[in-house]
Amino acid sequence: MDPLQITTSEVDVVVLGSGAAGLVAALAARESGATVALFEKAELIGGSTAISGGVCWVPMNHHMDEAGAPDSREAALAYLRSLSLGQMNPALAEAFIGGARETVEWLESVTDLKFTLIPGYPDYHPEHPGGRPSGGRSLDPGLFSYERLGPWAAKVAKSRRSARLRITDTTLGGGTGFLDDETLAHREQHDLRGCGAALVGPLLAALLRAGVEPVLEARATDLINEDGRVCGVRLVIGAAEGPQHAHLARARHGVIIATGGFEWNPQLVSTFLRGPMTAPASVPSNEGDGLLMALRAGAALANMPQAWWAPTVSVPGDEAFGRPRATLLNRERTLPGSIMVNSAGLRFANEAANYNALGGAFHTLDPVEFGYRNLPCWLIFDGRNARDFGSFGTPAGTPIAPWITRATTIPELAGALGIDVDGLSGTVARWNSFVDAGDDADFGRGRSAYDRWSGDGRHRGEVASTLGRLDEAPFFAVPVYSGTLGTSGGPRTDVDGRVLDPVGVAIPGLFAVGNAAAAPTALAYGGAGGTLGPIIVFGRAAGLAAARSGAERPAVARTVD
Repeated sequence: MDPLQITTSEVDVVVLGSGAAGLVAALAARESGATVALFEKAELIGGSTAISGGVCWVPMNHHMDEAGAPDSREAALAYLRSLSLGQMNPALAEAFIGGARETVEWLESVTDLKFTLIPGYPDYHPEHPGGRPSGGRSLDPGLFSYERLGPWAAKVAKSRRSARLRITDTTLGGGTGFLDDETLAHREQHDLRGCGAALVGPLLAALLRAGVEPVLEARATDLINEDGRVCGVRLVIGAAEGPQHAHLARARHGVIIATGGFEWNPQLVSTFLRGPMTAPASVPSNEGDGLLMALRAGAALANMPQAWWAPTVSVPGDEAFGRPRATLLNRERTLPGSIMVNSAGLRFANEAANYNALGGAFHTLDPVEFGYRNLPCWLIFDGRNARDFGSFGTPAGTPIAPWITRATTIPELAGALGIDVDGLSGTVARWNSFVDAGDDADFGRGRSAYDRWSGDGRHRGEVASTLGRLDEAPFFAVPVYSGTLGTSGGPRTDVDGRVLDPVGVAIPGLFAVGNAAAAPTALAYGGAGGTLGPIIVFGRAAGLAAARSGAERPAVARTVD
């Protein structure tokens, strides 16, 4: 790169990152009258949001009122407190609950988003104080026609498995995970996209109407700090394999970091995360760029050992931005006729639990062997399960993918995998006895309303939705990894997304939102969309605060621990 080739620009607010956090922040700032520049490191827009389920967990939303099932501030706060293990900042939790309803109403007024309730979808811990077994807090963005985006439609990241699905078409939302030919053809004809793409599309469309065009392949390298205030950012623009140039983007009011987490940076992962994380399910551009810039600017950190944990599998062909990525293990582990075991052949958790909670089971340390007791790990399922439900992209009634290990007996399967034969045989026999008794005496699988939601839709709400014998040959196994949707630690922020220094004072002109900031709910993951709900609320708060944060008015944190 020619060091003399430098371009410059100046706006009120610079936003780094084009996932939901960056898009909402940029839109809020622009709607407030600020001029905005939006930069995205990758060659496609949308970050991990675009390949996610797109659901937003939003307590007290007005759609609950319309359905005759209103929420309350007290219940929502009690629920989050019950999941936080004392790690959550009460002021941030209150700001989230206080801004949730207003954010949804605002998004529906300034974009083409029209959220709907996911009927009956329970919170992830519905039996906890304030939890909702009958749901209402998880909102589906529906479908969005990318025909409205013109040439920008091709510049949004796309999930191979869920691009045309609404969340209600997936097993998580009550569907089968597959579309009939007529429905699929209609959606392809009109470029109707669901899940995360249905959240990103309307946000991008609103920004384009407002005159904000994202700049792609623009990697931020350093913040510009003058007289103690962040007033811009240095970027390198252009594809890595093509011509590049340096760009200096000055920001009169502030810079908003929304660059995602650090899960694709091995050094940061080994330095900060509490346990092994080998298979992220996010986009590979999440390398911690925002975290490193914030550290150099003097940011304090919080929640750094944590991530939005998830068991994952490696499905051939699943990619993001041209690189292999892990696939969430959501559906298959909850179905009857399946269990998860470690190398001793033993179950170690409720397989139907929500992914964030289940991910923590991979961090159990064996103090004698001094290794992680539940890694490696496998999902085991039988022929009936495979025939009735399909697996990892193969529909029911079709052959299971050839990359999946199979055997005619349980001992043969154990031998092929290197699993303790007696351990696995005994575990399968014990599991089948629990199924016959109608109760999992070891880990309580099927007792929670959430467990009974995600399995066999023919028995939704019943224990049979997830408890089923594992006894019909052939038998199958898939390796399971310790993965994440994204890290959840980063710079500490106040209720407006202002980045705080180690003594709790806001760093003038610097904001962080989404997985680039410490999660405002800390350990708490309330339900489907438990990351995106807080992201849209605090994304809007940061955009509004940045728009009104001029150089003549030093930023002061509204809350400090």
